[in-house]
Amino acid sequence: MGIGVLCGLLAGALWGMVFIAPKLLPAFSPWELAIGRYLAYGIVAAIAAAPLMRRIARKLRRADCIALLRQAMTGNLLYYVLLAFGVQLAGVGPTSLIIGILPISVTLLGRRDHGAVPLKRLALPLLVVALGIACINIDLFSGGGSVHGAAADPVLRPVWHKIAGVICAAGALLCWSLYAVDNARYLQRNPQYSGNEWSALYGLSTGAVSLVLAVIGWLLFGDAILADTHRDWQWFLWVNAAVALGASLIGNNLWNIASRRLPLTLSGQMIVFETLFALAYGFVYDGRWPRPLEIAAIALLMVGVAWSVRMHAGGDSPGQGQTGQPAHAS
Repeated sequence: MGIGVLCGLLAGALWGMVFIAPKLLPAFSPWELAIGRYLAYGIVAAIAAAPLMRRIARKLRRADCIALLRQAMTGNLLYYVLLAFGVQLAGVGPTSLIIGILPISVTLLGRRDHGAVPLKRLALPLLVVALGIACINIDLFSGGGSVHGAAADPVLRPVWHKIAGVICAAGALLCWSLYAVDNARYLQRNPQYSGNEWSALYGLSTGAVSLVLAVIGWLLFGDAILADTHRDWQWFLWVNAAVALGASLIGNNLWNIASRRLPLTLSGQMIVFETLFALAYGFVYDGRWPRPLEIAAIALLMVGVAWSVRMHAGGDSPGQGQTGQPAHAS
C-alpha cells in the first residue's frame, strides 16, 4: 500500500503539469492542445514500447484493442473536449466545481469493489475532501482568481450557454469517472499486462485516435491554420512533448502501478494530489503565495486523503489488503 500511495502521489505531481501547458500556449485552441499532446503521447509511447512490442503483440486480443480505444476516447479525448467546452460555455468556476467532484465520484463508483472500506466509514474523510474542494471554488467565485492562476471569469453568459456548459462539464466528470473504474477493473482482470505495457498500449491507442482527428482537422481547417503566422509552433512541440513524456507516459505508468495496489475507495482520494500540485505549480508560475481559502483547501484535501489512507491501512474492512484498482487519464 505504501508503494501504491507513493506512486499515486508522484503521478499527481506529473499530472499537475497539464494545467500549466495552456498558460504556456495561450495562442492555441483546446482542440489543438489536445490533439498535439496526444499525438506526442502516441509518438513517445511508440518509442518506449518498441522493445516490448513483440512480447505485447503475443498477448494482445481483440477485446484489449476495444478496451484501449474505449478508454482513449473516454479518458483522454472526449473528457478533455467536454471540459474545454464547459469552460467556454459556463466559465471556469462552475466547470472546476463539477470536475472537482472526481475524487468523490470515483470513490462512490468503486464502493462495491473487493478491498474497499465500507462507504459509511469513509463519510467523514469524504466530507473533509468535499470541504476542501468547496474552499477552492469559493475562492474562485469570490473573484480571488482561478484554481490554476487564471483570472476570474467576468463574462456574463446567456442562461442556455451556462446550462450547456454545465452539461458538458458533467459529461467530462462522467467520462473520467467511468474511465477510472473501467481501466482499474480491466487491469485487475488482465494481470498479464504490466503497468508499463498497458501504459504504452494506452498511449499508442490515444495517439492513433488523435492522428485520425488531426488528419480530419487539417483537411477541414488547414488553410486557416497556415494563415496564422503569429504562433510559435516549435514551442508548441516542445511543451506537448514534455507533457506527453512526463504527464502521460510516466504519470500513467505510475498510476497503473498504484492501480494494482490500492482499492478504488482509496485511489479515488489519490486524485486530489493532481489538484494540489497544479495549485503549487500555479503559485510558482504566478509568483505569489496562496490566499487563505487556498491554504484551507490544501490542508483539508491533505487531511482527507491521510485520513482515508489510515482507514485503509487499519485492515478491518472485508478483504482488506487485497488489490483493488483505479486509474487515471490525464
